[in-house]
Amino acid sequence: MGTTAVDGEAGSVSRADGRALAAASVTVVLWASSFIAIRSSAADFGPGALALGRLVVASVVLSGLLLARRGGFPPREAWPGILASGVLWFGAYMVALNWGERHVDAGTASLVVNVGPILMALLGGWLLKEGFPPKLMAGMAVSFAGAVVVGLSMSGGGTSSLVGVLLCLFAALAYAVGVVLQKPALKHATPMQVTTFGALAGAVACLPFAGQLVSQVSRAPISATLQMVYLGVFPTALAFTTWAYAVSRTTVGKMGATTYAVPVLVVFLSWLFLGEIPGWLTLLGGLLCLCGVAVSRMRGKARTRVPEGARGSRAAARPEVSAESAQRTAG
Repeated sequence: MGTTAVDGEAGSVSRADGRALAAASVTVVLWASSFIAIRSSAADFGPGALALGRLVVASVVLSGLLLARRGGFPPREAWPGILASGVLWFGAYMVALNWGERHVDAGTASLVVNVGPILMALLGGWLLKEGFPPKLMAGMAVSFAGAVVVGLSMSGGGTSSLVGVLLCLFAALAYAVGVVLQKPALKHATPMQVTTFGALAGAVACLPFAGQLVSQVSRAPISATLQMVYLGVFPTALAFTTWAYAVSRTTVGKMGATTYAVPVLVVFLSWLFLGEIPGWLTLLGGLLCLCGVAVSRMRGKARTRVPEGARGSRAAARPEVSAESAQRTAG
């Protein structure tokens, strides 16, 4: 009976991990497509106007879904995380990324933004008192070297390209801080609530660009407006919800690791739809950035497996250890 219970618990954990991975996969694909849509609509919408339009569309879609599902308002404990992550991640991140992609291609932007996971680890060590292990510091050094290489590779484009790289680095910082602040909110509110009210907070923060948005929508071709609507419905409303769902069922570090695939998809999609591809030196710098993130997330050696018979006798001798292990596995 004990074995059956453990197997059942392991199976439920496996299914939860599978659902989280499926949700994360949806997020990765849609976020990769957003870099292409942002780049292609940059000629018709300013950074702030595009962010506001995207967030307004997302807020309308998410609010309608929340009302249909009778999701209600988040509890008081969730609001600080929702508002902070909404302003930083939904608002500041999108404006900075839109602005950065006016100066660098979509592939380069995605490579630079994906230093975000290592920034999450640093923030976790500082704000959550998780410490600064040697692998984290080594990974940070490698990623920093990669960012320097990307910056040098873009120097041939003049100051404009360097500004674009810096804006993408700022977007990565806003993204990392937003994710870290969002995680506690998910302990008190549902992923749908966190995403909906986060998008609303971001839209309110971008309201100063409302006049610009109205003016540019009236002049923009229908294709650019449809791209903005696409950004609001899919990479924002859907992808941020699937992200929050996955984060609520796993750790921020594991979720950050899933975004490694985004630059690869962006470079391919950028070449396919925009005819753009970063230079070799830029790709090398971006690869260094991703390698740094991978180094920072590497785990130590796995513990030696205890034979089944010995494990049973040890568990019987020390039941409190077995309970603690089961609880840690479930968590």
